[in-house]
Amino acid sequence: MAEKYLVFDISASYGHFKKPYTTTSPLTYSIPTRTAVTGIIAAMLGFGKEEYLKYFTKDQAQIGIGIKSPVKKVRISENLINTKKSMNKIHERTQIKIEFLKDACYRIYFSHKNEQIYERLKVLLENHSTVYTISMGLSENLANYTFAGEFEGREVNGNKELIEFSSVLPLDMLKKGDVEYEDEREYFTETIPMEMDCDRKVKEFREVLFERNSNKIKARTDFYIRIEGIHENILII
Repeated sequence: MAEKYLVFDISASYGHFKKPYTTTSPLTYSIPTRTAVTGIIAAMLGFGKEEYLKYFTKDQAQIGIGIKSPVKKVRISENLINTKKSMNKIHERTQIKIEFLKDACYRIYFSHKNEQIYERLKVLLENHSTVYTISMGLSENLANYTFAGEFEGREVNGNKELIEFSSVLPLDMLKKGDVEYEDEREYFTETIPMEMDCDRKVKEFREVLFERNSNKIKARTDFYIRIEGIHENILII
């Protein structure tokens, strides 16, 4: 069985996808979370903040995420002010250090059961256009994208052979010994939010595996998606 996938790369000089348990010194996830990706795509399409979540549930939208440039992080001090006061009454500032992704680039694989949503996004990508300006997490981290194209994604039954994957891998789809950890590569796992309800409460977290320097990961799984044309193997998160 094959489905069509839209593949595009999103990049920015700086990015920040805040980890919820960090407050005074905000830290960022190493990759855009699935919830963040749906927000970016919704902004491209022009969906409102209060409405888009119902269109991007896991049973409707298939999303894969790949790392296209090494994950680098920097900490930058920012001054926060109390904006409830008028500017001439602001005398105090709170300085905090925020962790940012630097020169980040990620590949997004996207398919949707709603043909109208899929085709709308395809037209926007082909014309390098968006309804709302997109950002890499925070609104000040403006992002750009390049459209790799539309490709057929074919579901393949896995076997005992190791396959090179271009996307991050959900750990719950792997068993012990399914990953070949290669020398001089840096593997990390993070637990990221996957889906929110209409009240913007996270319904599901999932632990994913990725290689920090954008190298492919060798693993075996029961099934995976083969993106024809660019010969990339992915798992949906």
